[in-house]
Amino acid sequence: MELLVERADKIGGIVKAPPSKSYTHRAILLACLAQGKSRLEDPLYSEDTLATLDACKALGCEIEKYDDYCIVHGTSGRLKNLGKVLDLQNSGTTLRFLTTMASLAPGQTMLTGDDSLKKRPMQDLLDSLKPLGVEAFSKKGNGLPPITVESGFRGGETKIKGDVSSQYISSILLSAPYAQTPVDLEVVGEFKSRPYVDMTLDIMEKFGVNTQQEKDNTYHVLNQTYHSQDYTIEGDYSSASYLIGAAAILQGEVTVRNLFLDSKQGDKVILDVVKQMGADIKLETDHVTIRGAGGADHLHSITSGSSLPNGELFTVPLQGIDVDLENTPDLLPTVAALASVAQGTSNIVGVEHARFKETDRVHTMALELSKLGVSLKEKQDSLTIHGGAHEGVVESHGDHRLVMALTLVGLVTGGMRIKGASAHKVSFPNFPQVMQKLGCPVKVL
Repeated sequence: MELLVERADKIGGIVKAPPSKSYTHRAILLACLAQGKSRLEDPLYSEDTLATLDACKALGCEIEKYDDYCIVHGTSGRLKNLGKVLDLQNSGTTLRFLTTMASLAPGQTMLTGDDSLKKRPMQDLLDSLKPLGVEAFSKKGNGLPPITVESGFRGGETKIKGDVSSQYISSILLSAPYAQTPVDLEVVGEFKSRPYVDMTLDIMEKFGVNTQQEKDNTYHVLNQTYHSQDYTIEGDYSSASYLIGAAAILQGEVTVRNLFLDSKQGDKVILDVVKQMGADIKLETDHVTIRGAGGADHLHSITSGSSLPNGELFTVPLQGIDVDLENTPDLLPTVAALASVAQGTSNIVGVEHARFKETDRVHTMALELSKLGVSLKEKQDSLTIHGGAHEGVVESHGDHRLVMALTLVGLVTGGMRIKGASAHKVSFPNFPQVMQKLGCPVKVL
């Protein structure tokens, strides 16, 4: 599948943010581990979250799936092992969360997935689980999936690096209440992506489990039981960042519903980013309205970039930005895309851990923007981007966030073809249709 994205004159409308992928993963897992029957309203049914749902079913959890909600019959932490290898497709979140959770099932559980998932590093998590009595190891001995997990979660004390993946930390915390003895988890070194761990603690509390935080980076989890809940999944700031970004670079006004002012999601910072770049933002309790800075008839000539049909060089009047995304690595593709069509230079720092996502996003974004004539400099922990993108053909590398971020560039340059665009279904299944609803010329080929 390819997307053809043409230049947009304006944008406008009211849309609902996709349900949070992060909260959907966590809600399904906790409802599975809980005592009693939970009703999850407005879950995201995407390739990634369905991988989590299917894995929970394979471990003996009964789940009734409906269009707008699902009913999860909790196991009280007593999982089953049906003797199946769990194919987690391309969901790194599912892989990392299930690595600890599978230790609660009897026997041996094998976790695997597609070729991309088999490149996701796991050794730091495996090393941290060992002191807790969890025998989990890489089948090939290279720290990569497939991962074999033996039954047994003794508990105790362990440490984990804070600068690799917050999902490792969340993985241990989510299942810790069902360890045989209390769990003490110390996060050592620089603690990146902390907001994602805050999300984990938030939903654990909503399902009835309290985590004691000792000092700043140490968590103490006693033996407890999750309790079933009627729980509504909030909108996803990560997925909404593409709607917010599109509104910021075009003329018009967009209201995105189901985005909450008090959300624990770190990616809420996208609102501060586009405001600093020049967009107008209005915040309400449960929605946000963005008035854009650009549009086809407000484009400004610049000294670098590509000639459009009339021979002029153009960019939108967003301004370049200096921003640290250490705690919000999923925003890198969005911010890099905006920077590629903004005036001036943007410096995006604190993004080294974005190299360990579906793709090495620092490199793949640099590579694809370079194809569009963008002058940039890639370092291990940063991207420096000079605005001036032009039309062209780009690749998604199978990464959903690249598909949607590069769409933003196409709304300014026109003539953008994105190969491998079906990857958007991982987190935002109806992305092209939502963009079309807002008046954006996005066509599925």
